Amino acid sequence: MNLGLNDKVVIVTGGAKGIGEAISRLAGEEGAIVVIAGRNAADNDKTVAAINASGGRAMGVVAELGQAGDCRKVIDATVKTYGRIDALVNNAGANDGVGLESGNPEKFMASLQNNLSHYYNLAHYALPYLKATKGNIVNIGSKVATTGQGNTSGYAASKGAINALTREWAVELLQHSIRVNTVIPAEVWTPLYETWINSLPNPEEKLASITAKIPLEKE
Repeated sequence: MNLGLNDKVVIVTGGAKGIGEAISRLAGEEGAIVVIAGRNAADNDKTVAAINASGGRAMGVVAELGQAGDCRKVIDATVKTYGRIDALVNNAGANDGVGLESGNPEKFMASLQNNLSHYYNLAHYALPYLKATKGNIVNIGSKVATTGQGNTSGYAASKGAINALTREWAVELLQHSIRVNTVIPAEVWTPLYETWINSLPNPEEKLASITAKIPLEKE
């Protein structure tokens, strides 16, 4: 396929594993220059090496995205290396199980900090460069914002806010020809999803009940 990504500089947060890794690899295959931002240097390096080995172009930036200063570091490193930003894919996050009864105010605020704040911070710092390229912002959300799940108040609140921010930014940035969209995955088998399933009392039974409701099966 041709997604029009050739030579475009694309930042993918949490781009070394799970959904983010799939996005990073596909963008690399499409000719994009991929910047993977995440906290684990080894994970970043592994995916960067795979993209480069297959003929793509990628680099990693180690960042604790819940900290505004590290978000700025990602943007500065990207611009210093490549001189431009064409797209920001806000993907990093974790369904951290901070519930209403099982959590507390401190854990709830920490969940918002880790799952929501970097969406705003990265977009804020990247905006001058996205305006210059008439770029794109893609926010990865979750069905949990709409359906609920139980025992994940912080994550659900973050994902609901991301949907609202997408609409808000789409309106604000229309004058700059910057497109803003949310992708809302449902069930995706990632390392984090596997960890969640295995944390349940009857993981195989729970997984079977979930997959039974998916109408299409992979051949």
